Amino acid sequence: MTDTAPSAIPLSGQVTRPDGRVELAPGTRPPAGRYANEDLLPVPVTRRTWTTYNFSALWVGMAHNTASWTLASGLIAVGMDWKQAVFTIALANLVVLVPMLLTGHAGPKYGIPFPVFARASFGVRGANLPAVVRALVACGWFGIQTWIGGEAIYFLAGKLIGDDWANASRIGGHAWTMWLSFAVFWVLQVAIIHRGMETIRRFENWAAPFVLVGAFVMLWWMGSKAGGVGPLFDQPSKLGWGGDFWKLFWPSLMGMIGFWSTLSLNIPDFTRYGRSQRAQTWGQALGLPTTMTLFAFLSVLVTSGSQAVYGRPVWDPVQLAAKTDNVVGLLYALVTVLVATLSVNIAANLVSPAFDFSNVAPRKVSFRTGALITAVLAVLIFPWKLYSDPQGYIFTWLGLVGGLLGTVAGILVADYWIVRRTRLVLADLYRAGGRYWYAGGWNWRAVAAFLAGGVLAVGGADFHPLIDGRPIPALSALADYGWAVGLGTSLVLYLALTWLTGRKEDRAQPAA
Repeated sequence: MTDTAPSAIPLSGQVTRPDGRVELAPGTRPPAGRYANEDLLPVPVTRRTWTTYNFSALWVGMAHNTASWTLASGLIAVGMDWKQAVFTIALANLVVLVPMLLTGHAGPKYGIPFPVFARASFGVRGANLPAVVRALVACGWFGIQTWIGGEAIYFLAGKLIGDDWANASRIGGHAWTMWLSFAVFWVLQVAIIHRGMETIRRFENWAAPFVLVGAFVMLWWMGSKAGGVGPLFDQPSKLGWGGDFWKLFWPSLMGMIGFWSTLSLNIPDFTRYGRSQRAQTWGQALGLPTTMTLFAFLSVLVTSGSQAVYGRPVWDPVQLAAKTDNVVGLLYALVTVLVATLSVNIAANLVSPAFDFSNVAPRKVSFRTGALITAVLAVLIFPWKLYSDPQGYIFTWLGLVGGLLGTVAGILVADYWIVRRTRLVLADLYRAGGRYWYAGGWNWRAVAAFLAGGVLAVGGADFHPLIDGRPIPALSALADYGWAVGLGTSLVLYLALTWLTGRKEDRAQPAA
């Protein structure tokens, strides 16, 4: 099939404001048809209201969760000291901030979500490839985080109610009260997302400072019990700063980058509501690296105190909080953990797939319907079984798919910043036969770059326990650098294919 897009698309249907933001021209009929719905259309400038604080609060709310808390502990467990662990986490978040800001730029400028943004490079239909991959990863994480939130309710409520709750009759290997806790947490999240993005913005605004205060309260509590920061703070590195450290540092850095690599793709889902580029740039720069570094540092200090008090380090904040006999303290810990889990799960794992599934069938699936599909799939994947085998799911399947997402980031950055110089034609993102239709709605160059980058990124990885060994042993040396390999390969290959075989109108920039 040959490419059929017209060679020149006028921009009369959109206007550029003095601050650089673009929207559909007043009086212009919004795009309609099978590739558009109200949730996927560009957000009007008047509704792009998120400020620097909103974006900072979003990241504070997402970063303060159980998984983030244990990042530093995982690095220390493999031999790093607290300084090396915090340094690794800080650097990783500075690195991932770069593609986050680059892909996030399209949000405030055009008011479009991630799957629509991906249409410019993958094609109007082809954008479903990265969108569905991203959505499935989110479904997995949403289910697991919901199970963790349910466990927090079950575990801490058991401390308050007693044995009747904790030792209730078992169904399917778990107490029925655990299933009830899981269902309550699931319903709570669906209720919040059903009210829309403005409710999420307000929730993140108050959740962020609440969770941050909770972390400092836990630090004060452990410090008062330990009489100091404890022995872990002074524990020397088992690796030193020589070759042993650097051998472990690079794969650890890629793992820490991978922690937020998913958000580096779908961040336009949030930045599309930004008041300005300055708001999203400063909000993310102030919110992501500083928050993750501070939270990692707090986790080390609190855990060191737990080692001094209990004779062993307690890395799980839920288990640590449950050690107090103070009812008020338990209730505060319960609410803090729930708010923290709600904050990250809704923002990171529900908003994106809601837009992604809507993109698959815009006329039939709205944002709210997409969120409900995500929530249902998250239950159908049996997260309680997946969570019981983290090696097989979290560290294999999700880790491998997360590596593939680096290839998508490379393609998005190459197309938007280098090929198109940040200029898009809004109307053509929603219609067949336009500038972004390519061949039957697919840009084969993006697909080829995605596949090539993906093979190099994960082909040499250890798929155990899914399969024995590595699919392509010759690529094993690249496995520890999967995210960077995928991003770099796809970026370079996409540019080469576009400039060598692309149509003239693909390489040309639309007039401002």
